[in-house]
Amino acid sequence: MKNTSLIRAACVLALSTPLCSIAQTTVNGPIFTNGPGYKRWSVGVNGGLLAPVAPTGGSNDFTKWKAKVGYGAYVKWQILHSLGIRADFIGGKLAGNNDRKLGNEKEPNRRLNSFETNLKWSTSLNAVINLATINWMYRKNALQIYVSGGAGLAGYSPKVSRQMEGGLTEYKPNGSITEFYVPIGAGLKFKLTEAINLDLGYTMHYVDGDNLDGFYLGQNKDKYSYGYAGVEFPLGPKNKPQLNWQNPAKVMYDELQAQKANLQRELETSRAENNRLTGEVNKLTADADADGVSDYFDKCPGTASGNKVDGSGCELPKATEPKVPTQVVITDEDRRIVRNAIQDLEFETGKSSIKPGSYGALNQLAELLRNRGFSLKLGGHTDNVGNSTKNMALSKDRAESVKQYLVDQGANPSKIEAVGYGSTQPVASNKTKAGRQKNRRVEFTIY
Repeated sequence: MKNTSLIRAACVLALSTPLCSIAQTTVNGPIFTNGPGYKRWSVGVNGGLLAPVAPTGGSNDFTKWKAKVGYGAYVKWQILHSLGIRADFIGGKLAGNNDRKLGNEKEPNRRLNSFETNLKWSTSLNAVINLATINWMYRKNALQIYVSGGAGLAGYSPKVSRQMEGGLTEYKPNGSITEFYVPIGAGLKFKLTEAINLDLGYTMHYVDGDNLDGFYLGQNKDKYSYGYAGVEFPLGPKNKPQLNWQNPAKVMYDELQAQKANLQRELETSRAENNRLTGEVNKLTADADADGVSDYFDKCPGTASGNKVDGSGCELPKATEPKVPTQVVITDEDRRIVRNAIQDLEFETGKSSIKPGSYGALNQLAELLRNRGFSLKLGGHTDNVGNSTKNMALSKDRAESVKQYLVDQGANPSKIEAVGYGSTQPVASNKTKAGRQKNRRVEFTIY
């Protein structure tokens, strides 16, 4: 298993957001996000209870706190499936009094009796991290666990009542108090449909001051919390899913399935190519008449076993009693026929196929060979353009092509020799077009 697969497996088992995000964005690209393919923006509204207390050791300067109605709203932008930025607004009231006795059962004996703070507004910018999207049965998420943290400002105005006086009076008559605070929260989110989510959360607010309840008793006081329930509305086209509900297990499963299918296709392609190459090798090595020349190059198939053949697979003349050589007389007319054959000879570009315009002169040459019993040597030549190995093969193939044509017209194959020289014997400079044209030739030598 590749390292990437191990990391993904760890993501699913540990439900670790940072590990999953880093693994997917740095190793194989952001498979857990899809750019504009998901809904990234959403808005939410909520309502709940505000209380001047926090489980982490903060409360207020009174012995008893009261829960009051609070309300809130937010706008969120989802950066990754595991990370979003949220702008929050919260408002409501906070209240408390000294009705509860102290730990030693004594009365509080404080100069203030109660307070009520109007939380006019509080705004903050928070990072929201999805710790886990949980569903053990299907590859669609049903529950999301998240935490949040950030910073913000709160505007509020406390009112207090003094012992024996009754009634609430403004703690700061000249206006509201604005202070910095740090919100830390957690929550659960349920996906009801693609268009709405249920949001349950709890946020603690650590205020940078001790004015929230209008009284200073000591340090580490004046914190408040907000427990709420609300709904979230994703923004965007209906056909796009929500990015924060992207399921790592599902994406990983789909990606592995795609990789498996791709590997299967590559394997089948490789097998087909191997079969093709095997067929080519068999074609090049097959020798049905066992004359030592491959059927692919054998110009005279079916040679009797044991007979000696030339490079084209054609039988060599059998040795006979030496004869007194007769003098071969080549006339000017004979030379003219050979010159015409050379001048009229043309091939298809880059091939060994003879153009039909060359047939007339070659037919006359074949007739000359039949009637006069001449021997003929064909030498194929090319220029130096291109690969030397391919040039050598092309020159040989062109000489063989001329030989085969003459044989087809009745010439004795044993008296025709076809040789390829490639670009090794130029008759002109290869640096000019005219020179290269002269070097691309087939020489005819009769004797």
